[in-house]
Amino acid sequence: MASTADFKNGLCLVMNNDIYSIVEFQHVKPGKGPAFVRTKMKGITSGKTLDKTFNAGEKVETARVEKRPHQFLYADDMGYNFMDTTTFEQISIQEKLIERANLLKDGQLCDILIHDETETPLAVELPAFVELMITYTEPGIKGDTATNALKAATVETGATVMVPLFVEQDIMIKVDTRDGSYSERVK
Repeated sequence: MASTADFKNGLCLVMNNDIYSIVEFQHVKPGKGPAFVRTKMKGITSGKTLDKTFNAGEKVETARVEKRPHQFLYADDMGYNFMDTTTFEQISIQEKLIERANLLKDGQLCDILIHDETETPLAVELPAFVELMITYTEPGIKGDTATNALKAATVETGATVMVPLFVEQDIMIKVDTRDGSYSERVK
């Protein structure tokens, strides 16, 4: 149990049969009436966002969630297989728990959120940026750079990323995993 005074970004709460992580919060003390805490939370398993207001001093149930480093091994019909980098145990995770699973590359390091009491995986967090090789893209046309035009490029994992016209095939690029967008060329 925790009080609203203990709120901080990343704190996990149990509400509505789901685990929510606090994205942002604000203590409000109006001139008239009691103080309250306005929060924006994201469901870890569902991905839904929730705006909720708590009275100041209200007690809420917290969930113990750990981030454990894992290495992506391979994907098969049972799911995505990861290995714990400290204990070397393997775990299989369903695709629905991985946001942007099409950007996972063999051997890539990720963090897996695990509910501490039940030892069940809740979500997989990819690193903020991944470096991927472009396997196919149409060649850019010379003189077609008057605007910030983009073209589709297929990367080594099979995902399609929109890249600028000057990016060519067999070049390493950095991709932002939060929205799947092109960031820069890797030198």
